[in-house]
Amino acid sequence: MAIDSTPRTDPDSALALKILVAGGFGAGKTTLVGAVSEIRPLRTEEQLTEAGAGVDDTGGVSRKTTTTVAMDFGRITIRSGLSLYLFGTPGQDRFWFLWDELAHGALGAVVLADTRRLADCFAAVDYFEHRRIPFVVAVNCFPGARSFGAHEVSRALDLDRGTPVVLCDARDRDSGKEVLVRLVEYAGRMHAARMLDSVG
Repeated sequence: MAIDSTPRTDPDSALALKILVAGGFGAGKTTLVGAVSEIRPLRTEEQLTEAGAGVDDTGGVSRKTTTTVAMDFGRITIRSGLSLYLFGTPGQDRFWFLWDELAHGALGAVVLADTRRLADCFAAVDYFEHRRIPFVVAVNCFPGARSFGAHEVSRALDLDRGTPVVLCDARDRDSGKEVLVRLVEYAGRMHAARMLDSVG
């Protein structure tokens, strides 16, 4: 059965935009959605089991005990007349069949990066680049992890020029909101430029 994840018109706002929150396993996607959502977030978390030990690489995130098996969902009002519907994607390869449904109609995406496992977000970066979906990379600054600057992360991920990289704390509402504001601004510029190119 197909997932209809297209945002509906919110009676409390003039415009509702769909945003994906993606990234590697354990990068903080569920945490970010939960931290910024003004409604009780929908979560599809399940306990990690021994059966998944050979599939789910928990190196660097050994304290993680649950995983998203479908999606997370939340909503945040950025300003009067503008709400964002947030769809957190599952991080493991075996759930990627859901991504195309979730990405349908999205304005843009946040790719959460964990510098302890930076390679885990390559797949998300590739996915959005190939589909020309605007995205920002949000580096989730985990306590005790080695810190890297935005330029270093951009170079390590071989991002297209101009793709924003922001440092954040996925647990903090204001930090998460700032990431979303940067994404909306960037995606707006990208979509406007494409429209101008198409008429030119």
